[in-house]
Amino acid sequence: MTHPVEPGEVRSTCPYCGVGCGVLLKPDGKGGLAVRGDPDHPNNRGRLCSKGSALGETVGLADRQLSPQIGGQDADWEEALNLVAAEFLSVREEYGPDATAFYVSGQLLTEDYYVANKLMKGFIGSANIDTNSRLCMASSVAGHKRAFGTDTVPGVYEDLEEADLVVLVGSNLAWCHPVLYQRIAAARAERPEMKLVVIDPRRTATCAEADLHLPLAIGSDVALFNGLLAEIARRGAVDADYVTAHTSGLENALEAARTDDPNVTGLDPDLLAAFYELWIGTDKTVTVYSQGVNQSSAGTDKVNAIINCHLAAGRIGRPGTGPFSVTGQPNAMGGREVGGLANMLACHMDVTDAEHREAVGKFWNSPGLPDKNGLKAVEMFDAVADGRIKALWIVHSNPAVTMPDADRVRRAIADCPFVVVSDITRRTDTARLADVFLPAAGWAEKSGTVTNSDRTISRQRSALPAPGEARPDWAIMAEVGRRMGWKEAFDWDGPAQIFDEYARLSALAGKFGLDFDISAMSGKEAAAYDEMAPLRWPQTPERRGGRFFADGQFYHADKRARIVPVRHHAPHAALTRKLPFRLNTGRLRDQWHTMTRTALSPRLSAHLPEPFVDMHPDDAARLHLKPADLVRLSNECGSAILRLRESSEVQPGTLFAPMHWTGENAPASRIDALVPSVVDPLSGQPESKAASVRAERFPAGWYGFVIAEERFTPTCEYWAMARTNAGWRAELAGLERPADLESWARALFGLPDASAQIMQDHARGSFRMAFFENETLLAAIYLGSKPVSLMRDFLVGLPGSDAVWALAGQSRGDMPDPGPVVCSCFSIGRNTICRAIEGDGLTSVEQIGAATSAGTNCGSCKAELGQILAAIKSTEMAE
Repeated sequence: MTHPVEPGEVRSTCPYCGVGCGVLLKPDGKGGLAVRGDPDHPNNRGRLCSKGSALGETVGLADRQLSPQIGGQDADWEEALNLVAAEFLSVREEYGPDATAFYVSGQLLTEDYYVANKLMKGFIGSANIDTNSRLCMASSVAGHKRAFGTDTVPGVYEDLEEADLVVLVGSNLAWCHPVLYQRIAAARAERPEMKLVVIDPRRTATCAEADLHLPLAIGSDVALFNGLLAEIARRGAVDADYVTAHTSGLENALEAARTDDPNVTGLDPDLLAAFYELWIGTDKTVTVYSQGVNQSSAGTDKVNAIINCHLAAGRIGRPGTGPFSVTGQPNAMGGREVGGLANMLACHMDVTDAEHREAVGKFWNSPGLPDKNGLKAVEMFDAVADGRIKALWIVHSNPAVTMPDADRVRRAIADCPFVVVSDITRRTDTARLADVFLPAAGWAEKSGTVTNSDRTISRQRSALPAPGEARPDWAIMAEVGRRMGWKEAFDWDGPAQIFDEYARLSALAGKFGLDFDISAMSGKEAAAYDEMAPLRWPQTPERRGGRFFADGQFYHADKRARIVPVRHHAPHAALTRKLPFRLNTGRLRDQWHTMTRTALSPRLSAHLPEPFVDMHPDDAARLHLKPADLVRLSNECGSAILRLRESSEVQPGTLFAPMHWTGENAPASRIDALVPSVVDPLSGQPESKAASVRAERFPAGWYGFVIAEERFTPTCEYWAMARTNAGWRAELAGLERPADLESWARALFGLPDASAQIMQDHARGSFRMAFFENETLLAAIYLGSKPVSLMRDFLVGLPGSDAVWALAGQSRGDMPDPGPVVCSCFSIGRNTICRAIEGDGLTSVEQIGAATSAGTNCGSCKAELGQILAAIKSTEMAE
């Protein structure tokens, strides 16, 4: 059934995670955009998460840079493009092609990625193009290639609904891929016998609906799944016919597995036995894994440990079975397909394969392709740091924040002789380091394709005109290619032509017997390309979409899958460092990467507006830390200051901190400054979830909370800023209290002459000051010698309103405090939810949703709603 589309709506695809949700976009004619889920898109069937629902709030131009810049000064495109082309040519000629590099992004459309890969590998002549997707799913790529012979995702999203058991490993699906989680929840509602297991060191929101949660020790996944493989064999559950006909290596893999001790997982033996019993006893099992598996110095081995179990049991290629990698970016898969990784050519062909190189070179009429793999992300920035790379082009990524050892990476970029950044804004840590900044079209302004985690290719379509002088990425890179002398090779007039070339090239992969072939999609005119409906690859005359490996045919020369012997290795930090804590980093429900988009939305910023670290209460007590204290984490790489949250959801001796904050919104809290440059030896993916750190109280001499109508820039040792509906909010702290607080506050807001109210209590160390124009509140600051207790979520709505009583720091009787936001989709606060529970006698999460709407859209807050309900009921019982 096709649902009607409103007049003026444009079908497109969400730019966030790898689910690849379809969206319907309706411009308002004033630069704004209404967004709703596309009920006809197979990935989400109309559902959206909180981030997708707020996309319309992220298309404003306030932070956009709309013209090229050279040396921080506005320039025209002619000058900027000529400079980029000349510098890359000059470096190539003087130092060789490997002195140049591109660092690109899963934010690119496939057509953009294709042009970048063709320019670097096919014409500049280096394989030094890598992507921030290296930080996301490179271990999965390496594991797939070891097991299957090529980077193939076997299953499809429908398997998650057809399975009788879904196992989530290192995946907080409820927060990081909410629509997939909704699909699983809906399937479980229809089939209550369907089971869900979560394997994660933390108790995350995903665990709320789980039948089993296995809180394994950080980095022990290989031991867990080796134990499962050994148990499969012990119980006679190996599918002997399948293994004999279609695999090799089981005996060696079993020998390795039996040397591992599952007890290193730290799991209760009964819990471990229950998991093994459930997995072995359930034929239709899907094992979904994400960053908790991939982001490890043993990430590839973890992937293969999971795949080994599915191959041994013959659970692959059939409905409701298989290992399943879910990616973190909207086009991580597309980047893999076009060769956006330093060790791949386009269409899953290999840089080091002479036949592949010859075929691609002839197709492109290339002057010469590199015969060796390029530098992977960490290696690339090492080469920038030591001077081997002298010309670097960074596209839609923020490596000065997101790369491991981020402080070192920031210094390396700053010292690189020539840096180009293509992005939508200069307000990133990386873009501020650019010699040349090129303004790129953003989501909803550009057109192309993306590929999601289950191989579905979807169209991203423009609904808004590109503002100012912004240009699509493919057009920018193609013009540089032409100016470098390769006019014919980069002579396209739109993404449809690029896609057609790419689809024709994929026929070569098909002739080599590889999995990626979309040659049946070639020959599309622009109109047909624009009307393209979502579909899964492969797309050949013989085959359209579907699952892989149902026929037992793999992509190694002998057509057999490899069951790979792997052994448990502890995280690198556990072996080499004596610092007391293991730091696990990750994502939040309502933020995306380094907040370039999501921070533009006040409601997405309201749920968790400040960087924090979760620490077990026992560890906090041992360190004499209290909730709301500021904590400094440090190691040999760097340090970060974060707000303490006591949480029994993390294990003693471990910490969890989100990775989103940057120099733009919390410069002392960049968490990847603590992550060492330790990588998986096969995939090159960094170990982002097991850094070794110390923790201590940050010795603040004062604390503050600030609200303001206009943006401001604090200068103290710690600050964290977030956008609100009425302006801005910020938490502050410093070592030494300013001597003249009134002058300091006026300078902070740039309000030297505004009328003001002041409240000061010298004995308690309290200082409050509010600024007004007539009776309209412009800004207010609340300082204390301890963390300041205020009704923050009420106060943030006051700037721009008549609020002469703002210094009280509390709500008025006729204006109740909503409390911290719990449901971002509908901006429902904790206090509102508590009042509904207590006032209406609510007893279930479903009743809370009916009364307040909380949890009724994406459902990601249901776990928190359940916690609030349980806490209230526990208090009532105690009374």
